[in-house]
Amino acid sequence: MQTIYKYDLKETVLMPEGAEILSLQMQGGSDPRLWAKVDTSRPQVARRFEWYETGHPISDNPGLYVGTVQTRIGLVFHVFDVTGVARKGEGE
Repeated sequence: MQTIYKYDLKETVLMPEGAEILSLQMQGGSDPRLWAKVDTSRPQVARRFEWYETGHPISDNPGLYVGTVQTRIGLVFHVFDVTGVARKGEGE
């Protein structure tokens, strides 16, 4: 069944395989949240995310851009889905 689920943004998030991320926002002054269209009949897989603050260096291959969030204290972070992205030193 297709539905939309909300997830707390963490370094690793379990969601159904093939989930389509729809939005990334702050909600009620809390931590960032992801909303994704999911097929609840699909198996759960781990999705990995990295975020970078404006003005700071980013990886050479930052992954798939998900969105930008602004914290209540004015910091701005840019979030990337790095699921399946090889990093230097991994798997060598």
